[in-house]
Amino acid sequence: MSYAVDSSVPSVTRAQRVAGMILSGLIVAFLVFDGAIKLVPLPVVTETMAGLGYSADPALARLLGVITLGCAILYAIPRTSVLGAILLTGLLGGAIATHLRVGSPIFSHLLFGVYVGVMAWGGLYLRYEAVRKMIPFFQRSF
Repeated sequence: MSYAVDSSVPSVTRAQRVAGMILSGLIVAFLVFDGAIKLVPLPVVTETMAGLGYSADPALARLLGVITLGCAILYAIPRTSVLGAILLTGLLGGAIATHLRVGSPIFSHLLFGVYVGVMAWGGLYLRYEAVRKMIPFFQRSF
């Protein structure tokens, strides 16, 4: 498969790159915060985990914190950002399944993972032409 690219038009404009970096920066900031509070772990974390049907064991919270921080680091490094987004999508899928299982409110809890995932992939979509080729929302006919 080959793609015809018009070299006179930049593939990613400066405004798109900046918008993508802002979205990605917000995702990384959220993931670092989320991972850090699980590493401590704060009482609110263990209480919430117990409320969602998981063990309130601090070791489990720390493990989730390490996984979250690992996803954040991979996502933050440009060379591994797509791998980080893939792993983050899996992590968020687990969170969505958990909230679905316990009957959490739809728009505030259940779909929160979808919101974060769309922002993460949207940031990559705006920054990288390769991601745009993988996820072609717009078909150009020549």
